[in-house]
Amino acid sequence: MTGGRARSPLWLAQPTRFAGWPRQRARIALAVLALLLVFSFTALVAAGPPPVDPKAPASENRADVLLYESIVDSVRHGGDYYLVTAQALRTGNYPLRPFVTFRLPTLALVQAHFPPAIVPLLLYALVIVVAVAWWERLRPAMARWQPVVIAVLLLAGGMAVCVQPELLVFHEIWAGLLIALSVALWRPGRWIESVAFGLAAMLIRETAALYVGAMFVLALTNGDRREALGWFIATTIFAVAVAAHAHAVGAVVRPFDPASPGWSGMLGVGFFIRTMALSTALTMLPLALAAPLVVLAVAGWAGWRDPFAGRMLATLLVYAALIACFCRADTFYWGLLVAPLLLTGLIFVPDSLRDLLAAALDTRRITVTRVVR
Repeated sequence: MTGGRARSPLWLAQPTRFAGWPRQRARIALAVLALLLVFSFTALVAAGPPPVDPKAPASENRADVLLYESIVDSVRHGGDYYLVTAQALRTGNYPLRPFVTFRLPTLALVQAHFPPAIVPLLLYALVIVVAVAWWERLRPAMARWQPVVIAVLLLAGGMAVCVQPELLVFHEIWAGLLIALSVALWRPGRWIESVAFGLAAMLIRETAALYVGAMFVLALTNGDRREALGWFIATTIFAVAVAAHAHAVGAVVRPFDPASPGWSGMLGVGFFIRTMALSTALTMLPLALAAPLVVLAVAGWAGWRDPFAGRMLATLLVYAALIACFCRADTFYWGLLVAPLLLTGLIFVPDSLRDLLAAALDTRRITVTRVVR
């Protein structure tokens, strides 16, 4: 039996990786996708984080914002970062142990050294740079300019929360944008800029190290030792910074300061899907519609026949595992680390589904005639 007949792409410049697949493999892939779409509805019964509503943040969200704002303001007026953070955490009844309950000082120090009116402009500038980088990255993959515009609009839907001035003290917003910029700048054989922005993301939010780790593993898998070394060096610099951070935190924490309840939420994949729906423009849709769109957005990256798509898919999957296994309901904002990346995967869904269906429905057969002499 031959593979399915490849057809001219709808939006993409080239057929997806599913074009010409054997019928059985295509049917298995469609069955798996159907099961994942059905499973996405577990988000309806999963533990629900409060909606991310920048215009009227939930009380818990606003408390975190006020905490970070007070820290930046104190540092701006000459306070020592670790002393003022310890005091702010105690005042707000936050845990002070282990040391990761203290955010790395990078973002607070940067924001404290700029006038308050400049910080939102820096955020908007970063958003624009990310959008331009993604336009340049996706333009060669599309047959026409219209799909590129749609892809950038989907990117904007993933960055919707990032442009809210009330949340500019949230570390995950800056780190998520830097991850989006890092992955957009990556090319086979061109990785220095990507590594640099990946390091910047880690120095703002430690959980960005998961993205850098995924890129390191993929570089090793692809046999690019120089790129793998670059990611390793970035990780080493980050490790040194974290060690210095842990030492500084140890100097201000008291023996009887409260400890964190831990990060073993085990809330499941449904929680990840719900978190991503609430961290993007999908929050405007009913969850019953948004949940399968999250699955389609992740699966869409599997269709693009490009090494970049593998990097994207791996990044989304490792953060899905992180959020499903370790996130608590009140730390749902971890999803902001990959929210800018998610929705753009929908641009590959029409071509991917058409190629899979064409392969699955193909009925051609090979007739072998034996010639006996």
